[in-house]
Amino acid sequence: MNLTPQIRRSVLNFIAKRSGFGCLHANLFTTAQDFIISNEVLTALETVNPIEDALEKIAPFISSEIVRDVLQEQRRPELGFRFFIWTTRRRSFCSRDSRNLVMDMLVKDDGFDTYWKILDELKNSNIQIPSPTFTVLIEAYAKSGMAEKAVESFGRMKDFDCKPDVNTYNSILHVTVQKEVFLLALAVYNQMLKLNYNPNRSTFIILIHGFSKNGKHGDALKMFDEMTQKGIPPDTKIYTIILSSMCKAERTDDVHRLLYTMMASGCYLDSITYNVVLNGFCKLGQMDEALALLQLFEKEGYVLGLKGYSSLIDGLFKANRYDEVPVWRKKMFKAGVEPDVVLYTILIRGLCRVDMVDHALNLLNDMTQRGLSPDAYCYNALIKGFCDKGLLDKAQSLQLEISKNDCFPTSCTYTILICGMCRNGLLDEPRQIFNQMENLGCSPSIITFNALIDGLCKAGQLQEACHLFYKMEIAKNPSLFLRLSQGSERIMDTASLQVMVERLCESGLILKAYKLLMQLADSGVVPDITTYNILINGFCKAKNIDGAYNLFKDLQIKGHSPDAVTYGTLIHGLYRVDREDDASRVFDQMVKNGCTPSSAVYKSLMTWLCRKRKLSEAFSLWLKYLRSLPSREDETLKLAEEHFEKGKLEEAVRCLLEMNLKLKNLDIALYTIWLIGLCQARKSDEALKIFHVLREQRVDVTPPSCVMLINGLSKDGNLEMAVDIFLYTLEKRFMLRPRICNQLLTSLLSQDKRKTFIELINRMGSAGYNLDEYLHL
Repeated sequence: MNLTPQIRRSVLNFIAKRSGFGCLHANLFTTAQDFIISNEVLTALETVNPIEDALEKIAPFISSEIVRDVLQEQRRPELGFRFFIWTTRRRSFCSRDSRNLVMDMLVKDDGFDTYWKILDELKNSNIQIPSPTFTVLIEAYAKSGMAEKAVESFGRMKDFDCKPDVNTYNSILHVTVQKEVFLLALAVYNQMLKLNYNPNRSTFIILIHGFSKNGKHGDALKMFDEMTQKGIPPDTKIYTIILSSMCKAERTDDVHRLLYTMMASGCYLDSITYNVVLNGFCKLGQMDEALALLQLFEKEGYVLGLKGYSSLIDGLFKANRYDEVPVWRKKMFKAGVEPDVVLYTILIRGLCRVDMVDHALNLLNDMTQRGLSPDAYCYNALIKGFCDKGLLDKAQSLQLEISKNDCFPTSCTYTILICGMCRNGLLDEPRQIFNQMENLGCSPSIITFNALIDGLCKAGQLQEACHLFYKMEIAKNPSLFLRLSQGSERIMDTASLQVMVERLCESGLILKAYKLLMQLADSGVVPDITTYNILINGFCKAKNIDGAYNLFKDLQIKGHSPDAVTYGTLIHGLYRVDREDDASRVFDQMVKNGCTPSSAVYKSLMTWLCRKRKLSEAFSLWLKYLRSLPSREDETLKLAEEHFEKGKLEEAVRCLLEMNLKLKNLDIALYTIWLIGLCQARKSDEALKIFHVLREQRVDVTPPSCVMLINGLSKDGNLEMAVDIFLYTLEKRFMLRPRICNQLLTSLLSQDKRKTFIELINRMGSAGYNLDEYLHL
C-alpha cells in the first residue's frame, strides 16, 4: 500500500518520539526512510509516465536496498523492468540481489517478451539504455537454457544504440564457453581488445576455466600469459586451473616454477590446489616427483585425504609400481580414511592391468560387503579386464549382472565389449551389439563407432569401415560443408573458419556466427579426428595412399585440424610406398601449421631415413627432436653435432646418452633406431661401438638391436662378436626367433667352430630354448 506525504511524515514523527530523547536512532531512521522512499518509487511507477524524470528527483535518496525492495513489491513486470533499466544508470543502485530478482521475473510468464517491449518503448522515446540492461537479459536467457537467444540479444544491442561493457562481454563469453563454441569465444575476446575494452579477472577466469575443462590446455595457458602480461595478479582459483592444465600438457617444469611463484608471492595454496598438482604428476606416472611434492606439501600443512590417496594409488599402478599399492592402502586405513566407489574402481582397473582379474573380482565383492554399490564405471573396469584377457564370456555375463544391481550398461560398456571382441578377431558379435544398442536404450558414441571401424580396418574390411564412416557423416549437414568449401572465401580448415567467425562478429553478425558453429558441432555422433586417423591408417596399410590423402584433405574441409597422429600415419604410409618427397612435404606442412611433431613422428622419419641409408639426415632429425624438448642441454647437443660431423659417431652418441640419463628423459627407441640404421648401412663395427656405450651406461639394449647386430656381424665374418651379442641376449633372457639363431649356428659350423657351436647349443637349452624347434641347419 502507498502512503500519502502526510502519513509518511506522521510515521517519521512517531519513530522519532519512540526512540527517546528526541533523537532518531540511526538504524530506525534508515529503515523508516527506506520504507518511505520505496513507497515514493512505487507511487511514481503506478502514476507517472514516463517514470524516468520523476525517479531522477528522488535518486539521491535511493540505495541498492531500496531497489531490491521495490522489485520485490512490484507486481507488474513491465513496471519492474522499466524501473530496473533506469537503475542500471548508476552503479550504486546495482546489486546481485536485484539482478537475480529481474532474472526470476524474466523467466516467468513470458517475461522476455515484456522486457523486449519495454526496450522498444525506451528506444522510441530516445531514452538511453545502459549496457547492464542487456547483461541481465543475456544471463537470464543462459539460465533458461536459451543460449541462441542470449547470443541474439548481444547481437541486437547495436539496434538500441547500446554498447556492451566488460560485464556484458563476460556474460556472452560465459555463454559461448558453456556451449563449447570456442572459435566464437575467441572472436568475441579479440573484438573486446580491438575496441579497447580491458578484460578483467572475470574475463580470464571464464576463458581459462572453459578451455581447461574442455582439454584446450594450450589456449588456457595462452590466456594465463595474457592475463599476467596485463598486470592482473592470479588468485588461488586461477593458479589451480593453470596448474591442472600444465600437468595435462606435461609441462612439469613449469608446474614447479609456478608453485614457487605462488609460494613466493604469498598466494594461499588450498587443499584443492595440492590435490590437483599431486593428481597431475600421478596421472603422468611421475611418482618420484609426486612423492617428493607430497613431502613438501605436508610440511605446509597439507593432510592427505581420500582424493590424495586415490591419486597416489592410481599413479603407482600407471608407473608399474604395483608392490607399493598395499603399503599405501595400509597407510590409508591407519589414517582412518575409508575407500569410496572411485578408489575401488581405481584398484579394480589397476589389478586388471596386471592380469589380476580374479583379485579385482574379489574387490567387487568386498565393496558390497562394505555397503558400497558398484556403479557402471566400476563394472566397466572389470569388464575391460576380462576382455583384455580374452575372457569374453565372463565379460558378457558381468555385463548382464549390471542391471541386477540397479545399474544399467552404458555406451561405454558396449564399446568395451566391441573393442574386446574385435581385438580377438570377432566381427559378427560386435556388429550385432552395435546394431542393438539403440534398442537397449544406449546410442553408440563416437568411441563406439571408432572401435568398430578400427576392428573392420584391422580385419581388412575397409569397404565396410568406410560404409560405417559415411553412416556417421549422414548426421552432418552435407550441404553446409559443400557451401563452406565453395566460393571465393572457402573454409578449408579451423584457421580459415576462425577468420570467418571473427569477420562475422566484427560485422555485428554474431548470431550468424553462432548458428554456423552450432550447425558444425551439434549434429549428434559425427566423425572426429580419431575416426579419420583410424581410416587413414587402414588405407595406408592397404597401400591405398590416394584414399588416405583424400581423407586427409576431407577432414580439413570438414573443420578438423590434423594432429600429430594424422601426420605421422600419413608420413609412414607415404614412405611405405616409396613416396619420400611427399612424406617430407607433409612433415614440413605439419610444422608450418603449428602442429608439434610427436616423438612417434620423429621416430618414424628416422626409421625410414635409416632404411634409405641416409644416416646424416637421420642424425640431424634426432638432434632436431631433442632440441624441441623443454628439458635439454643446448651445449651438449652442439658438441654431439660436432662429433658427428667429424665422423666420431661413438662420441656423438655418448654425449646424447649421458645428457638423457642426466635429465632422466632417456628414450631407448631412438638409440635402437640409430643402432639398427648403422647395421642396415653395413656399418656393424660402428653399431657395435654404440652397443658397448649403452652397456657401459647400464642401459639395456633391445632384442631387435641385438638381432640386427648378430646378423650384421655374422655377414661381416666377425662371429666372435656375434656370439658375444647372442650370449648377452641369453643373459637378459631374450628369446630370439629361430631364423637368426639358425643363421648364427650355421655360420659357426661353416667356419668349423664346432666347440663354440656345442657350447652355444648347451647354453640355449639351459635358457629354455626348444632345440627341436630351433635347430634346422
